[in-house]
Amino acid sequence: MKLMMEQKQMLKMVMTTELRQAIELLQLSSYELFQFIQDKAEENPFIELIEKENPSISNHQYRQKQPFRQDVDPLANAVQQEKGMHEELLDQLIDIPLEREQADIVHYLILNIDEHGFASISDEEVCANLQVTMEAVNSARQVLMKLEPLGIGARNLLDCLCIQAKEMYPDHQLLFTVIEDHFQSLADKRWNQIAKQLDVSLQDVQEVFHQIQQLNPRPAMKFAMDKADYINPDITIEWDEKKTAHTIQLHEHYIPNLRFNHEYSVQLNQSKELSEYVNHQYRQFEWLQNSIEQRRSTILKIMDVIVRHQQQFLSKGFRFLKPLTLKQVADEIEMHESTVSRATANKIIQTSVGIFELRHLFSTKITSTNGDQSSQSEVKEIIKEYVEKEDKFKPLSDQKIADLLKADHQITISRRTVAKYRDELFILSSSKRKEIKIKV
Repeated sequence: MKLMMEQKQMLKMVMTTELRQAIELLQLSSYELFQFIQDKAEENPFIELIEKENPSISNHQYRQKQPFRQDVDPLANAVQQEKGMHEELLDQLIDIPLEREQADIVHYLILNIDEHGFASISDEEVCANLQVTMEAVNSARQVLMKLEPLGIGARNLLDCLCIQAKEMYPDHQLLFTVIEDHFQSLADKRWNQIAKQLDVSLQDVQEVFHQIQQLNPRPAMKFAMDKADYINPDITIEWDEKKTAHTIQLHEHYIPNLRFNHEYSVQLNQSKELSEYVNHQYRQFEWLQNSIEQRRSTILKIMDVIVRHQQQFLSKGFRFLKPLTLKQVADEIEMHESTVSRATANKIIQTSVGIFELRHLFSTKITSTNGDQSSQSEVKEIIKEYVEKEDKFKPLSDQKIADLLKADHQITISRRTVAKYRDELFILSSSKRKEIKIKV
């Protein structure tokens, strides 16, 4: 064995901190970019943030429940503190007289309620953690049942439905029996089996089914719906009547302009050490400016390609979304696919047909037997239309939907692919969609 020394010339790409941060910058939403710039300004004493004069703020802020005020800073709205579910439930206890131990247990249970509204922590665990009796825990659970919305703090889904059923239909014993002992069979629409086992009519089972549909399986949703839900689109595409074309607008009206404080830097630029420090900070300033502009330019290039390819979608909706992949866009703008992927991540787009994530505009192609191309999104919309128009007493199976796609649109996909798309659309299987005819 010989030890040798030899020289090799090789190219190696080294990712600097600046390059890595520039790549990360592409992934940021407009609001995240605003926060990033603020952080950099705090790190660099020479960077000044200058608010844009007379920014063009169009009506693109969308808020559920209440109209958005244009004279209010959208960032201030976005960070506005609102009471959460646990705080609102604790507030309801103010008017309920409780002993100290009982109050402690109820507080503990409330803080263990999950995002669905269930306090699924076991009674044994509560007893062990708080050093209390099982009787005390049961008493605290009874207090939870008095809180609004009805069913909040239940142990699980069945417990939640039982609490609501007993309040809304106190004398309906069949309803309680079905929830407690036959709920899965009811969900699977095995109504004949339930009717036979309980010796009741199909009409009785159907009535129970409709009553359960009036109950709330996720009581915590009330708190999510009550909150003002702000969506700040990063990009808006509008139709310009004068230009008879779609225009693209980046929502950057609250992104400040950057300025380097040369006056301050001159004062510090007296010694060699301070001069090196100032130069370093200036390079950071230039990098930040260039990275922001590069991000803006990249997003606009990508949006130009999307608008060119998706004219019909922008006018008519997802039913007309054409196949378009990240690679296609990357090839057109002569960038790497990973760059396009990062630039389109975490971006919200507003169009005349709705507000959604930018990534929803990308879809792989499915080639029909006649050579035409459809996108996955278009196929999903067709499946949704088939289900909406189907005979509810004889719903379409996945195989039947696949056959209709081939016959009506020359699109050939397997039954398993139909099932996959159906699941992604949150559409139940045909057996669970089926409604049962009741003979009178």
